[in-house]
Amino acid sequence: MAVEFRKLGEGMKNILDLKWSPVGVRLMAAEKDVPNAEVLTKHRYCQAVMKARKGYNVLLKKDELSCPAAASSCGFRELTDNLKSGKALVGFGIVSDEAVGQRMFAGMPKLQPGLIKQIHLFPLDRFDYNPDVVIVEDEVEKLMWIVLAYLNMKGGERVQASTAVLQAACVDATIIPYLENRLNYSFGCYGCRDATDIGMNEAILGFPGRFLPSIIEILKYLSKKAIPMSRSKQAYQHLLSYQMVANEGHAVKSPNSGRIKNLFKTILRATSIFKVKIERKNVLFQVGYPSKSKLRLNDMTIVFYELFTYVGD
Repeated sequence: MAVEFRKLGEGMKNILDLKWSPVGVRLMAAEKDVPNAEVLTKHRYCQAVMKARKGYNVLLKKDELSCPAAASSCGFRELTDNLKSGKALVGFGIVSDEAVGQRMFAGMPKLQPGLIKQIHLFPLDRFDYNPDVVIVEDEVEKLMWIVLAYLNMKGGERVQASTAVLQAACVDATIIPYLENRLNYSFGCYGCRDATDIGMNEAILGFPGRFLPSIIEILKYLSKKAIPMSRSKQAYQHLLSYQMVANEGHAVKSPNSGRIKNLFKTILRATSIFKVKIERKNVLFQVGYPSKSKLRLNDMTIVFYELFTYVGD
């Protein structure tokens, strides 16, 4: 049965509440027309990714890839001497030593010259093309769940990232996943942050397209419990609750707090639905079980079960 990549893309976007579309990338060995695709002129690769994540179906041909570093890594043309020597990176203020720039480019993964002729990028939730690579450029927390899904898929093996903080979209999120057959992630780079609208709280990752069905299945599993629980920040709320009680001091220092605690325990044993108000000095304990359990303390509301944890005997 054919894989319906569009539905998988929709699933990823909905499960993670992605702001942008996941991007499908096809590295095409021959030049040919792609129906309804906009042929870009003088675009950087990261700019093509930006357009695709916004819903555009685009085609980037080798002569129209304007970034010399990306063009070199895609096997379209030789790296310029200014980049290869490290002088350009010193000029940009990225490094202070040309030797560092030289090493960065010397270790940059590349496709073999002539391997591909053009690159097709499209919003994965809108088209059913079979992607060689899937790119997701979005908020960091949302990418984290994709990495966790991949880790599950790999049986718990730790996920390694490779980056030179340079060529994040073209190399880190596309060429490395394609050549090394694995997920890779990056915090972005000087170039993509200068040339696109990627947000300061956003990052990028890529993985081989054939992993997409498995990753979506695991994301569905994570969405049942792990994702909503983590996003609810219950443990953080517990900390705030403790701090509120401790700072107020009334419940912690009350000589009768043990009696109050025992009273609540007795009520809990007696019934599953109740409302009790006990007013004592300036402290109001308001209890509603199970869905409205709260403790109000000088107009501050915290979850009720903190009372049992932090009220002393």
